Amino acid sequence: MNDEYWMRQALVEAGKALERDEVPVGAVVVAGGRIIARAHNLTETLNDVTAHAEMQAFTAAANTLSSKYLSDCTLYVTLEPCVMCAGAAYWTQIGRIVYGATDPKRGFTQTSVNLLHPKTIVISGVLEPECSGLLKKFFSSKR
Repeated sequence: MNDEYWMRQALVEAGKALERDEVPVGAVVVAGGRIIARAHNLTETLNDVTAHAEMQAFTAAANTLSSKYLSDCTLYVTLEPCVMCAGAAYWTQIGRIVYGATDPKRGFTQTSVNLLHPKTIVISGVLEPECSGLLKKFFSSKR
């Protein structure tokens, strides 16, 4: 199983967000070749601006592992994490972050400050057309 396989699992989660009329962002955390956490945006459902897919996934993964550190894990997320989520990723010391679509307005790479843990590896653009297409479809339906 490769990054595309796991990103497709994150896309399933994004689809769940879309069904709830949430911004369709999905995430999975993988450790040891298996998914230990699945999540999607719940900001509208929970009326909570911090309920991003990544934040939900970090909490679920930490609970699964009974550890706040995720250094042997990979986060797969359909949209580039925002500054808040990148900050949380720093504290989890996540080993890898793999994301699909870039976020030119709110993505963490828009800042000049390196927000991630120094050992975190970042891979971008995995299944980007599918990830960005889902977001574009959602936002065009809102206009």
